[in-house]
Order: sequence, then structure tokens, then C-alpha cells
Amino acid sequence: MTSNLIAETETRARIERLYEAFSRHDLEMLRKVVTPDWEYIPEPKGALPGPDQMAAIFRNIAAALPDMQIEIHDLLIHGNRVGVRAEVSGTQTGPLMGIAATSKPVRFAIHSFHEMRGDLVAKTWHLEDWLTVFQQIGQLPRRLELRE
Repeated sequence: MTSNLIAETETRARIERLYEAFSRHDLEMLRKVVTPDWEYIPEPKGALPGPDQMAAIFRNIAAALPDMQIEIHDLLIHGNRVGVRAEVSGTQTGPLMGIAATSKPVRFAIHSFHEMRGDLVAKTWHLEDWLTVFQQIGQLPRRLELRE
């Protein structure tokens, strides 16, 4: 195996662990794959860099989608950058962005780019298809409802 292939295999394993941490809502696992000053862009309101910014998000996701799974469809590595196309699935059995539990299944796309620093993720730029989620559960969060 060449050193590039070994590095790519290690990077792939780190990124897969990152998504496993999200699926499990596991802050300790997240701390093992991101830098202490990890940036999650766009960041949660008022968040400081680092894995602990995800504590409240993990609690909210665990309540809203306790059976959440993330399936990685594409993982592209170029130098210290990694692009990921993935899909989240789960059942909305708790409040989600102010919407009461519907017990409806949801499935939506996520796209992320990650910057590695050594063997850890230093930055994550992410985009989730929340409109698809709202269509599937049949409601918009009150703060997003359009008013005439």
C-alpha cells in the first residue's frame, strides 16, 4: 500500500467515525475525531468552537429522532479536504424545531465539506435539506411560516 492510500484509508475511517458520533449522539466519540477548536459552519447560535458546541444539538436530535441513522453515499478526499454526500433517516418521535412529535418517518439529504488537520477534522461546512423534512412531517416551524 502506498502512503497516500494509507492516509486516505485513515481519513475515510475518521470521517465515518464523525458520522457515527452524530448518529449515536455521542459527544465523547466526537471529541476523538475533531480538533479541540473544531469549527462547525454555520455554527449553532452563540457557540464557541470545539466539540462541546454539539451537546445541546445532540440532546435535541436524540429527542426528535432517537433512531436516526446516517448513510454515507459519497466520500471524496482531495488533500486535506473531504466532501460527503449522505442521507439521514429516522422517525420524528419528539419535538423538532418546535414541531411536536408526529411519529412520521423522515429521510433527507446532507452535504458536508471537512478540512482535516493531521488526522482530525478541524472544520465542517454543512448543509441539510430541512425543507424535505418539513414536507414529510407536514409542518413548518412557527418561525419559518410565511405570513401574508
